Amino acid sequence: MNTKHTPHARQTRRPRRSTRVLRTIAAAFAVALGVASAAHAADDDTLSLKGKRIAISVTGTDHYFDLKAYQAQVAEVKRLGGTPITLDAGRIDKNLVSQLQTVITQKPDAVIQTLGTLSVIDPSLKRIRDAGIPVFTVDVPSQNSINNTTSDNWSIGSSLALKLVQSIGGKGNILVFNGFYGVPVCAIRYDELKQVLKSYPNVKIIEPELRDVIPNTVQDAYAQTTALLNKYPKGSIAAIWSAWDIPQLGASKALIAAGRTEIKTFGVDGTPEVLDLLKVDNSPVGAVAAQQPAVIGKTAVDNVARYLAGAHDLPSDTFVPALLATSSNLDEVKKLRGD
Repeated sequence: MNTKHTPHARQTRRPRRSTRVLRTIAAAFAVALGVASAAHAADDDTLSLKGKRIAISVTGTDHYFDLKAYQAQVAEVKRLGGTPITLDAGRIDKNLVSQLQTVITQKPDAVIQTLGTLSVIDPSLKRIRDAGIPVFTVDVPSQNSINNTTSDNWSIGSSLALKLVQSIGGKGNILVFNGFYGVPVCAIRYDELKQVLKSYPNVKIIEPELRDVIPNTVQDAYAQTTALLNKYPKGSIAAIWSAWDIPQLGASKALIAAGRTEIKTFGVDGTPEVLDLLKVDNSPVGAVAAQQPAVIGKTAVDNVARYLAGAHDLPSDTFVPALLATSSNLDEVKKLRGD
């Protein structure tokens, strides 16, 4: 899953066919999202966490997705009658490892870990599991997790890549932010981009790839993009891709400041500031794969409740659908997400 693909290969798919594929995927996303939203609107009254203590550990809450998923977990634990033990590492790996170590001494009835670099957190998740505490995750496909609630990042990655290719007519140079390949969901999206580009040898990634950072992601992406805009004149860059949309936000702001309306950005999450840019004239945002973090967070807690009630046949992964947001369907996406 995390093996990088060769960037270019013999063309096997024509752009016209890819357009049909894109439309099919987008339509499927729309239908699936509508069904999921309706399903989650009807709460399962049989679920309960009464008398249960649930540790909710999160890498950080400074990003829209992380915060909404975290808030939804806390709210759902309380709604089901349980007590949440909240742990926020503030985007510092050593703090994350430390807070997971403290979980064992607190002896909760279950743990939910949201995000994190797998190689950093997996040893701690194993220790928690070995201590007899059920481990659940959000966006962390760990072998130590009973269930991982996440978006279908394979579909997200391929549909976003196809939308990018379509928007630039199947040719051109693109900038890619690839700073967090160690985070599984980012790796999946990146790998899907590279897989799609195998069929489009006239779309080339400008090397070296850019490295997004935490903290100051927006400012750093703005600075890196501005520097490259000064280096590459109009016609040299067709699009900018990022595995999440905070670098996309910085890049988009740089494009607006430079007046480079010929370049479009593509990213994942659906952060409100990025979606709002879809409304502006000559928007630099080409598309955003909008996730449902609140539904993901709630679903993770509901799966914990099911497990503690005796449902030990949960799937290894629960997928919550996303929707590809563009300027033409923005209002629909926001309505479906409840924004």
